[in-house]
Amino acid sequence: MLDNFFKISERGSSFRKEIIGGVTTFLTMAYIIFVNPNILGDAGMDRNALITVTIVAAVIGTLLAGVWAKVPYAMAPGMGLNAFFTYTLVIGAGVEWQTALGVVFISGIVFLALTVTGIRTKIIHTIPLALRLATGAGIGLFISFIGFKNMGLVVANPATFVGLGPFTPTLLIGLVGLIITAILEVKKVRGGIFYGIIITTIIALIAGEVKAPDTLVSLPPSISPIALKLDIMSALSFGLIGAVFSFMFVDLFDSVGTIVACSYEAGFVDKDGKVKYVDRILEADAVATVAGSLLGTSTTTTYIESASGIANGAKTGFASVITAGFFFLALFFAPLIGMVPSYATAPALVIVGVYMFKNIKQINFGDFADSIPAFLTIVLMPLTYSISTGLSFGFISYVILKAVTGKFDEVSWLMWLIAALSVVNLWLGV
Repeated sequence: MLDNFFKISERGSSFRKEIIGGVTTFLTMAYIIFVNPNILGDAGMDRNALITVTIVAAVIGTLLAGVWAKVPYAMAPGMGLNAFFTYTLVIGAGVEWQTALGVVFISGIVFLALTVTGIRTKIIHTIPLALRLATGAGIGLFISFIGFKNMGLVVANPATFVGLGPFTPTLLIGLVGLIITAILEVKKVRGGIFYGIIITTIIALIAGEVKAPDTLVSLPPSISPIALKLDIMSALSFGLIGAVFSFMFVDLFDSVGTIVACSYEAGFVDKDGKVKYVDRILEADAVATVAGSLLGTSTTTTYIESASGIANGAKTGFASVITAGFFFLALFFAPLIGMVPSYATAPALVIVGVYMFKNIKQINFGDFADSIPAFLTIVLMPLTYSISTGLSFGFISYVILKAVTGKFDEVSWLMWLIAALSVVNLWLGV
């Protein structure tokens, strides 16, 4: 029955391969259980509730990918999107976290509508490759910067804006954790980032910088402090239109790039280059985002770490069910998860940033009409502490440079519209 439903034999797989693939995917992306509560917690949200919500959102999204789309992809609250939620919207723009959740909800609803109507695919083809690649690289640089800040390596400096922080015990532990995590990744240890967080926390525990919990296992923390607290009406205000579009664009590039990469790995791309099951995958992505916002977390998206499970034999949605099952088990280890300090998850942010930044090599820096907008997108995200600002300057500069060089045929009407919305976004300061 399961074999027929998931087409395990039909796709040349086996239950053993699917289980191994599912476990591998979980290990490589389990770091989000620790990182997401720390990032969203900076927005003033209850960290214990965020542990439960992060895991439940991952379970829902991954099950949708496995049972609805029947692909071996895993979903969870997205890196970069959670940083945009906290550091750009809530801290940077002064938006209440309840309103920011409303923005996530609206972007998810719009995404679902765009997916069902097929418009989402058209938007993907409209955005220039250079800007798509720059978006991922810029977010990678941004979250790496946050990682260095969280461990105390980078601090505010009134003379130079930023500077090197004092060498405190927590900074030293964070740096040791970064070295350990980097070594694990270089050695290609499965789940290296996850193990890096665990080892760094153990070092902090031995050093007396964190306290061990009274119990290792417990019922999941209540989600009542943040669940169903989203403020949709405030999110519908004119001033937050730019924020909605920023969430949409970042999620669009992130999810599509991941889906395409994983689909090539899994053999889900036909001879014409079209991705199989893409509509259902995108629908699952949008529904998971809506569900996540209701629970109390930022945008849920497909994780590139799914490729590690695929590389280990996963070819069907059954692997995703296994991954979701392990996430579910993590619900009962909230005391252990809650003891992990932000400087122990900081190395994970830096290494994930490296993974996101590496696609920069595909940008043609010999063509200034492409490379200058890409460069502005990348550097302005961390320098302005805002993903949306980087996106806006990238879109605006792209259409201007193409226009003055007479390359009007390379700029669609949709890109002009996006550039106009970017101007509005900068004017509104979101």
